[in-house]
Amino acid sequence: MIKNASSSSLLGRRLRDARLAAGIPQDKLGVLIGLDESCSSARISRYESGIHSPSFNTVEKIAKVLNLPASYFYCADDSLAEITQSYYKASPEARLRLLNFAIELTQTK
Repeated sequence: MIKNASSSSLLGRRLRDARLAAGIPQDKLGVLIGLDESCSSARISRYESGIHSPSFNTVEKIAKVLNLPASYFYCADDSLAEITQSYYKASPEARLRLLNFAIELTQTK
């Protein structure tokens, strides 16, 4: 389903969901991406609430810690976000099979 949301609230929602799924508190995530411990929880909270938007470089760091592709945080379509997550976590062989399957599905008449 495609959500109608601003990019900052979409990114914040995805960030919060991914962080909670990984079981990582806000302060620990902030420290893991290189933020000072004294402000890490507040900064992640502001990203999640949409008050502030992280730079793409910061999103890449967050994605690496959470074992997700950075693109996951920007997908407006939840199904596409799940597909990018699955593709990212797949082996090279499985990635090729997923790609070939997607191509086959879109070429079917």
